[in-house]
Amino acid sequence: MTTGHPALIAAIAAEIAASGPIPFVRFMELALYHPQYGYYMRPPEAGGERIGWSGDFYTSSDVHPILGQALATQARQVDALLGYPEPFSVVEMGAGKGLLARDILTALLKEDDSFRRRFRYVLVERSPAMRELQRTNLGQWLGEPGLMSWVEDVHSLADVQGLMFSNELPDAFPVHRIQMAEGRAQEIFVDYRDGKFAECLRPLSDPRLPRHLERLSLSLPDGYRTEMNVHALTWMEQVASALTRGVAITIDYGHTMQDLYSADRSDGTLLCYYSQMTSEDPYERVGQQDMTAHVDFSSLAMVGEEHGLHVTGFTNQLSFLMGLGVEEMMAELDPESPEFRAAIHLLRPDGMGTTFKVLIQHKGIEKPELDGLRFKPFFGEALAVSSVA
Repeated sequence: MTTGHPALIAAIAAEIAASGPIPFVRFMELALYHPQYGYYMRPPEAGGERIGWSGDFYTSSDVHPILGQALATQARQVDALLGYPEPFSVVEMGAGKGLLARDILTALLKEDDSFRRRFRYVLVERSPAMRELQRTNLGQWLGEPGLMSWVEDVHSLADVQGLMFSNELPDAFPVHRIQMAEGRAQEIFVDYRDGKFAECLRPLSDPRLPRHLERLSLSLPDGYRTEMNVHALTWMEQVASALTRGVAITIDYGHTMQDLYSADRSDGTLLCYYSQMTSEDPYERVGQQDMTAHVDFSSLAMVGEEHGLHVTGFTNQLSFLMGLGVEEMMAELDPESPEFRAAIHLLRPDGMGTTFKVLIQHKGIEKPELDGLRFKPFFGEALAVSSVA
């Protein structure tokens, strides 16, 4: 039997009963973002949390403030490159609990200079429950007029001058799941039979899928499964549209196209997280576990190029933090302290330091030399970006 949030399972089952099997992308959308019962949309159960050391998964901002400090340093450099515009905006897309925003604001506003007067912080967040948690964690700045604001989606933004960034956002977008059968791509749909969800194959449900498959020029064998994150491509178009002058930074775990669609990933990258444990079964604990898929950075870069958002560089989290002075930041910590050990966690070459990649793009300015890109761990043009009309 399928397990999970009873009301959410009933809502998904009712939709399937009314219209037939639904694409997996719709199932994932409902499981994570159903307006009443979705994993991210409803308040945490009493005594529990979803994100953090005691939750289902943790992010870099749960580990140590050092990522926020580094992003603040990068924001100051972007501000100077733009000629100190008024206002200078930092837009965080998908702000989680607000911990990264807290760390960035703490670092950016420690100096009482003209920057504070020109500075605006915008949080893009669709979940009412997460917005409430963000306000709690950012309470010390809520009284400053005009400093912070919230919007529900990137589409609501326009004429941004500054820095737009996300940390572990595209991996949480609902994905289409594709399986090759008889030499062509079929889409995985979800049915509900005898009290449990079951998969079946159907023709591709979204006209963007065949176009994107053609763009990627993939040759995959029968039985190969993978994910297509067309929501991330639309999101990247919206970022390009919202940003007038400045820099966009995308931090997430993922791969270049060549690695993501390689032979050793023939079952895709979809994973579920519950209480710090991973599972490959999205049909258990429905609405009570997170679901993610690795990000295709090549496709994000390609779509950005097509919409005027040009690749500045591509690196990993370790190299990004080193370029922004993480060694100097850590020199202030006691090597025997829990804070030092936590910061090391973000830098591990066999962990978050290299698993997490950083895509940096620019618009409205000449290609900038950014400190976050001083160290380049990849050979040649790793993203293999080419624009396709």
